[in-house]
Amino acid sequence: MATIPSILLFQLLIVLISLDLTDGGVGVCFGRLGNNLPSPARTVALYKKHNIRRMRLYDPHPPTLRALAGTGIRLMLGVPNDNLPNLANCPDVATAWVRTNILTYPNVTFRYIAVGNEIEPESKLAPFVLPAMQNIYRAIRAARLGRQIRVSTSIRTDLLEKSFPPQDGVFKCSVNWYIRPIIEFLRDTRTPLLANIYPYFAYMEDRKNINLSYALLQPNSGVMANGVYYDNLYYAILDAVDAAMEKILVSSPRLFSIFSEEKQTSGSGNPGGSGSETGWASSGGGGVPPEAEVDYTAGLHDGPINTVENARIYNNNLMRIVKKGTPRRPNSRLETYIFAMYDENQKPGPEYERHFGIFLPNGRPKYPLRFH
Repeated sequence: MATIPSILLFQLLIVLISLDLTDGGVGVCFGRLGNNLPSPARTVALYKKHNIRRMRLYDPHPPTLRALAGTGIRLMLGVPNDNLPNLANCPDVATAWVRTNILTYPNVTFRYIAVGNEIEPESKLAPFVLPAMQNIYRAIRAARLGRQIRVSTSIRTDLLEKSFPPQDGVFKCSVNWYIRPIIEFLRDTRTPLLANIYPYFAYMEDRKNINLSYALLQPNSGVMANGVYYDNLYYAILDAVDAAMEKILVSSPRLFSIFSEEKQTSGSGNPGGSGSETGWASSGGGGVPPEAEVDYTAGLHDGPINTVENARIYNNNLMRIVKKGTPRRPNSRLETYIFAMYDENQKPGPEYERHFGIFLPNGRPKYPLRFH
């Protein structure tokens, strides 16, 4: 078996120890696929009232951007998937996008631009993701905002071929053509890969082997994975993504950034993953193929799964676990975003997809949840 050169391992170790790309904390995704939702102004007021300091917005929505001005709420702004071809094919379109949706709002605290959300590598949009990221990144740099705003994309964790034990996490061979250059770009720009991390779905797909308390991030006996102890499924999934990224980067021949004006301290360093979406459904069921024989409203031995109580337990425990790092990165500060602010009654898909909200349409919390 070939060995990794010692200088490469040393460089990788330096970045894993020193590079802290997130400042930690929990935000909330503001999805707007509903006809009974509070106005953007009232929504932003709720963020402030409940000390929610981060928002994920899936598209540039001028009323929401105007409402965010001067609040200090840190924003992850999405680029809609259908915008990717034009942004990828024309740098001038990317420049105009940044001018219209970023520079127009100088008093909004932009933190990330998420270029595309959960693009399937086999979809017709996949070839446009990286070029769109590159063009948006160059436009951000040209606007002298490169140190303030990071450009990434958000993936689903089913791109992994293997996720357990977490240190053996690896991407599917069939998606390497897609994910490798994206991860190399993020390495070069020192930006985390954004991942939508759902213990909820992992549990639903493997309830015979996953304990509900482990998925809900509750105190439990945990699992030993190749000598490493994991007490919750969120850490395990995030570390599996991190390990998969590392496997790509240690085999990458490029050592220095093609975008930065100066050499990186470690061009092969893993910038890691950051949570861009997570949550637990409080109602709804079904919506899977009959042959799957999966009932999303009941567990094998655990009673109902999609309940307000389980959603409350999961999201409150999430607040607790982000205060420390994962077993792979014990000194990291985690950042993630709860999906979602409200139940979205017009969201397509299975019924449970419309029941992830933490607030009711009248602005009252669905259950107690304290943001720190």
